[in-house]
Amino acid sequence: MTDSRTATTTWNIDPAHSAIEFAVKHMMFTTAKGRFQDFSGAITLDEGNLANSTVDVTIKPASIDTQSDDRDSHLRSADFFDAENFPEATFHATSVESAGGDDLRITGDLTIKGVTQPVVLDAAFQGRGANPWGQEVIGYEAKTSFSRKAFGLAWNQALESGGVLVSDEVKLNLEIQAGLAG
Repeated sequence: MTDSRTATTTWNIDPAHSAIEFAVKHMMFTTAKGRFQDFSGAITLDEGNLANSTVDVTIKPASIDTQSDDRDSHLRSADFFDAENFPEATFHATSVESAGGDDLRITGDLTIKGVTQPVVLDAAFQGRGANPWGQEVIGYEAKTSFSRKAFGLAWNQALESGGVLVSDEVKLNLEIQAGLAG
């Protein structure tokens, strides 16, 4: 995004140097956070015409890690991700456009638990360079939020004090490093 290249290039997401993290309100006033440990994907980038660019990501919900074994087991269950029956969640970009400078607006289809909904990622190009092994890499960060109920992740529990245990809004944050394919 910062140079005059116009060739289409494909970049494979490096999960060892990337993170897909989420946050939800817990008990209405604290925040529970977690991440997915197993994911993969590719960015096909046409710097001359961003509209020709694509992003595809696959996440394994069974790899969820919230630093609580009991909570992780519950999140893998049918109450939430039903990871046994739905072993993958996916994102496929349907539109990539400039939002000014190094910022991007990536619209796409997010599929969780067999339900597909449109989401918009607000993304920012973080840089490009060669890693210590000589491979060219790029970096992006992106964020979005969505309704977990829209994907069938509807389990909740009412609180005696009012409100619910888990908020409907999920905030998703991605820190992506990708290496030039080939």
